[in-house]
Amino acid sequence: MYVPDHFAVQDPAALHALIRGYPLGALVTCGAGGLDANHIPFELDVAPDGQAVLQGHVARKNPVWQEVKDGDDVLVIFRAEHAYISPNWYPSKHEQHKQVPTWNYEVVHAHGRIRIRDDEKFVRGVVARLTRAHEQPQPKPWKMTDSAPDFIDGMLQAIVGIQVEVTKLVGKAKLSQNKERRDIESAGQALRAQGDTGIGDRMLACIPGQQPA
Repeated sequence: MYVPDHFAVQDPAALHALIRGYPLGALVTCGAGGLDANHIPFELDVAPDGQAVLQGHVARKNPVWQEVKDGDDVLVIFRAEHAYISPNWYPSKHEQHKQVPTWNYEVVHAHGRIRIRDDEKFVRGVVARLTRAHEQPQPKPWKMTDSAPDFIDGMLQAIVGIQVEVTKLVGKAKLSQNKERRDIESAGQALRAQGDTGIGDRMLACIPGQQPA
């Protein structure tokens, strides 16, 4: 991924936060069938020494777990909110007429080595933790024990666990940091006005000393 210095994100905590906030990753592999991409919700586990591991699962019928081998290099892409940026939102455009359209976004590329975990204990643990994390906001969170044990056992047999030992994280936050302060502020407010508050807030937060209203 091309990452100009002004868009680079190197703080591990910020990269981990994006992954946890947007856990649906695109797992890119190159196996016997060539390049493939699968969209999988991942759990991020970070050890005290900083080693990060991504854990998830795929359907047993999905050939990806048989087309890769333990230790194969893979890439997992996590993307936060994104939006089109109109040149008309930049005050400088109306003075100098030297702006063009662009697209702003935040992404993390997790490079790592994959390991297939076809064992019931691992899969049950991953499913339980993912469920607990994503059900937490619900008024009455669903639990695995809400279903009959034999039903859950059958569902677990239909999936295979995967684990990615992360070897490198590359982060990019393209939020118009290369523009004038007034242009960043104007575009960020325009995004907020049209409902893209998430990325609009992130752009405004890039302005030194300013927080989104």
